[in-house]
Parts: sequence; C-alpha cells; structure tokens
Amino acid sequence: MKKILALVLCAAMMISMIAVAGADDTVTLRMATGYNSAKTGITFDSETAGEGVTLADGVTYTAGSLKPTWVALEEILGVKFESKYQGNSAAKEFEYWKDRLAEVDMVAGSAATLNEYGETGSLVNLAEYMDKLPNFKAYLDANPIVRLSIMGNTTTGAIYFSPYFDGVNDIERMPLMRADYAAKLLDGEGEFDADACKDTAAPVYTPYMPTAGTVAIETPTADGTATQVLTKNYDKAGNIIAKMNEKGAMSGVEAVNMLRTYIDEAYDGYYGTTRSNLFIGQDAAWDVDELVALLRCVVANPQTLNGTDTIQGMFSREENNNQRRVDLFRFAGHLFGVRGMESRQDYLYFGTDGALKDARQDVAAYEALAKMHDMVTEGLISKAFVDGAEENSSTYLENDNGFVSYDYNQTQTVMNATKLQEGEKYMAVMVPVAKWFDGTEGGVFMRFTESWRSVKTDAWAISKAGVEANPGALDKALALIDYAYSEEGQILMSYGPKAFIKEGETFLFNGKEMPVIADATYAELWDKAKGNYTNYARQFLGSTLSFVKSQAFEYQCTHEVGREGAGHISAAIGLGTIKHPLLEVAENPWYTSIPTVLPNTKTETDMLNTYTELTSNGKFASNKGGENLFVDIIVNGLSKTAEEQAAEVTGDWHGKQYLALREAAWKKLVAYYSALN
Repeated sequence: MKKILALVLCAAMMISMIAVAGADDTVTLRMATGYNSAKTGITFDSETAGEGVTLADGVTYTAGSLKPTWVALEEILGVKFESKYQGNSAAKEFEYWKDRLAEVDMVAGSAATLNEYGETGSLVNLAEYMDKLPNFKAYLDANPIVRLSIMGNTTTGAIYFSPYFDGVNDIERMPLMRADYAAKLLDGEGEFDADACKDTAAPVYTPYMPTAGTVAIETPTADGTATQVLTKNYDKAGNIIAKMNEKGAMSGVEAVNMLRTYIDEAYDGYYGTTRSNLFIGQDAAWDVDELVALLRCVVANPQTLNGTDTIQGMFSREENNNQRRVDLFRFAGHLFGVRGMESRQDYLYFGTDGALKDARQDVAAYEALAKMHDMVTEGLISKAFVDGAEENSSTYLENDNGFVSYDYNQTQTVMNATKLQEGEKYMAVMVPVAKWFDGTEGGVFMRFTESWRSVKTDAWAISKAGVEANPGALDKALALIDYAYSEEGQILMSYGPKAFIKEGETFLFNGKEMPVIADATYAELWDKAKGNYTNYARQFLGSTLSFVKSQAFEYQCTHEVGREGAGHISAAIGLGTIKHPLLEVAENPWYTSIPTVLPNTKTETDMLNTYTELTSNGKFASNKGGENLFVDIIVNGLSKTAEEQAAEVTGDWHGKQYLALREAAWKKLVAYYSALN
C-alpha cells in the first residue's frame, strides 16, 4: 500500500513539474461526463452540497465544486476540469452534445452510439494512441473479451471509447433469502409444529428435477475449504414436488414436515437438524424444486413467520418498475438452466458449436417462464409483482413480508441494518443447481451463473472536434484514461483520494492486497448514504463514475450478513463449484462471455433497428417504463405453445435475420482477434 501511495505522489509531482509553467498554460478539459443524474457528475450539485458539505477529508464543498476524486486528478495530471455535464443518462447526454461536440473534450454515451459516431470521424480512435496508453493497453491485453467488446471496426481495430466496469470478472447478482425464515421452518429435532397455519394452494407447478435415480452435486464443504460430493437420492426420498402434488392441498404444518423428511432422506441425514443449510449454508445444494417446496411452506405459514395472515414468497426490488421486474426472468434462467436470460449483450450467448444463440428464440426459455407462471398461479410470487402495485423490497423487508429475491448483494443486504430487527437475516445464498447443456452429453447438473461482470454499456469518449479546438486537450484526455487504468488510478477511481483511506493498511480481496477505508469514511458512508457505497462514491467522492470500479471498497461497506453470504459464493467460485462465463475466447465456446457490444456496421445497425420487436424499446425492453414479454409470461402465462412463441420471434419478428447480422459482426471480431494472435 505504501508503494502504491508513493507512486501516486511521485506521478503527481512529476506530471505537475512537466505540465505547466504557469496557471495560464494549464489545459482545461471540458467534461460532458457523469453517471445518470445531476447528483452523479464530477462536481457537486446544489441538492447534494446544500449550503456546504464537509467530508471526511476535512474540506467543505459547495455547489459547483469538483468532487474530491477530481480535485486529486487535477493535481496528478496537471489539468483543470470544467463540468459541462447536463445530468443525463449516458445515452441522453450524448444526444444533447452530438451536434455540439466542438464544445466538449470528453463526452459520455452508450457504447453502441459511441462506436457509430466514432466511425463517422466524430470521436478519437484510441487505438491510434496506444503508445500513450500503456496501462490501458495492458488491461486490454489481459482481458481479450474486453478488447473485443469495445472494438468499433474490425478492419482497423479502432476503439472509440474507454469502457466502464462496475466490478469485473466477478459475480454480479445473486439469490437473496430471509435465512431466519428457512431456519425457523426447517431446523430442529422432531416434527415442526405451529399454533396456526394456512393450507397450501392446489398444486400447479410440476417437477423439474428427476423423480427417480440419483444426482451427484459437487459442493463446498461446510467450512468452505474443500469440495465434496453430495447426492440427491430420489430413489429413497422421491421428488419433493411430486410427493406434494400427489398429496394435493395440505396444511402448512404438514408441508413443512414433508419437506423436512425429504431433506433427511434425500441427503442421507447430511444436514442433520440444520436442514436450512440446504439453502443457506456454505454447503448448500438446493435446486428449483426444493425452492418451490420451501416457498409453499413459507406462504402457508405466515403466522409463524411474521404473525400476519399473508406473506410474499418470491419478489423483485420494485414491483412496478420494469427495470427491476426483469430480475425474475433472469432468476428463472438460473433456476431452469437457460442461457441468455442474463447476457451482457441483448439475450445472446454462444452455443457449444461456437454459433450465436438468442434466448428469445429458445423453446427452453419459454418453458422456464411457463413454470414461473405456475408459481404465480400457486401464489408463490408476490401479488404486487403480478398486479404491478407500487411496492419495493424495503417495504417487504421492514414489514417481514418477503422471502426470496434476486438482486445485488451490497445494496440489498444493507437493509439488515436499516430495515430488519435483531434475529432477522436477509442474506445471499448459493446459486441453484440446474441442468446446463454445456456440451456434456445429456446435460450436466451443476451450478452456473451467467451474472458475470464485464464491460458495461455506458462509456466515455474523446470528442475529436473538441480537442482539435482546445490545444493540449488530447494529450490530457489520453493521460486521464491511461491513469484510470493504472494500478493507483484504479484505486483512486474506486476509493477516492488518500484522505479517505487508512494509510498503510490493506486487506486481501480476490487474491490482491487492497486499501482499507478510513473509519471516518465508513461513518460518513452511513451518515450521508445510509450505507449504500455506490451512492456515496458517486454523489460525494466523484468516484465510480466510469473506468474501472473495484469491488474492494464496496465489499468493506457490505453489511456483515451480506459479507457472510457473498463469502460463501466467493469460496464456491474459487473452488470451481460455481462455473461462469470467461472473459476470454474459451476452448469450449459455451463458456465464452458474449462481448457487451458487437461491431455491426452503420448499414447493419440500421437494419437491426427495423426489427422493432427486438430493439431495446421493443417487446423485450429492460428500461424502467418499458414492457417485457418474458415478464408478461411470468405474470399471465403463455398465450401459445413455447414452440410457437419461439418460432414467432424467429420468423415474424425477424429473429433469424437479427442473429445473422450479430453473427456476422462476431465472426469479424474473431477474425481480427485470430490475426492478432
């Protein structure tokens, strides 16, 4: 850590000595850059600053002041920053400036749009300046899929923007569960008993897992130090859903005892009296059938769990916000082994043959969504999700009225401190077991997550007209990008300046020594952002707005319950019992992460935009006010067979042509990559 800080100070001194002879010679970079609102630019807005806000560095900042990270960057790079940011999302910000690019030096935009305008000559081609971008080049060399994700032209190798990573090469979303509910229902000697319960609904959901035979699952040991093989013995225990369905509607007490018996028999007593560890332990091995059985138990036992007459089983963060509702079909992909439901690019993934596939054209996707609708029919998915009522996860958690979700760990488990009471526990749990068709004959039961961090779809670019009109700006803009990808730059762009870090202290994160945040920073995080690291960093420090965001700072700000669950998952990934896409061109293409952007030509992009059902504002939208067919099917069920729905996308909605154009772009990327290697 001392070495890193010394490098930062040395760089600052050297650059400052070389850069300017006097204040009048200092280059000013005009920055039309930020994250997605006036609060998250490089300068303080009036709402955040108020009459003046004093931070952990002891400095008081007012509206219009550069945030601490950007004050430090001015000193390090010998430059002045002028914010021209209009407070928009990246896409809208570029839309504002696209005809006025001579007025700005750096501009935010969506990756696809920046590539499009780069090809017209409006943006600087970074590939022409790699001699001035050694840190950036090294990063791209180490992460081939990143390079392929940002390439704007496969003939020239042009790169028109520096990418943004909200963490990289790490899991993103994960299942989250009220662990105390699972323990209350499943743990203990003897049978479960309750003073009051409801009956389960008439069964609709049918088994996904086998009903006979055995399934061997590799899982971590209980202490997370090694792997072991646990066997699901269906010959001995039967399939829990098949057994419940044969019984039909039953009391909540009877349902819990049936599930307890099943766990004891299927796992040969492995979990003992802490049966909840099947779901919440480091050695968890649960699958969707077991989850549905547990959901039936939860929904039928509200009096035991929250003392009321109702409880919601599965829910999304904001039930009337399409941007959050889509998390449930992403979860469906994990539950039922369907690729493309949480892709980095549209709904695309690679088949084992190396060809591009589209989940929207897969029969398996619609079959999985139909099974999610079966859960809706049984009342296992929240009522508010079904009718789009204005509910959010904080309401569910603080009212003890929600059981399981699929979301980001840090921002949601912080509610253990703000919304839950002592003894209540909302935590990340292990990724489910499902059958994945990764090329193994007949498919393989394993854990796999498609929620893997890579290049985001927003980025920053250098305006060619802007820097041509502003002498010295090009070199400074390039220096900013390269510094952000240096080791010390990645720390500054994640943590903020050294005043917010404990001097000389580090901790091991993903195999690397990383700084420890200062006590005052941690206190300020809670005081000003209620423990939400991302909001604090963007709104007050000015970090994590673009470039590379390390998860090391966020991890330290995660509630201890959040760290516990994330630690289980991290150990499983490290042991290889959770597989994931790779940021490389993998030997088995099925494991290759899809590039976030594919370099279709202007003509191809124009053609893609005519396939209106498949565009970002079409029938599969993920924006806040959009509509999504996958979500609609969860709520309402299929209006035709899964085969007919997939065929409609392929034929009537031009899915075949869409895939052909995307495939053509990918093949050009592969050809360029192969030529480099």
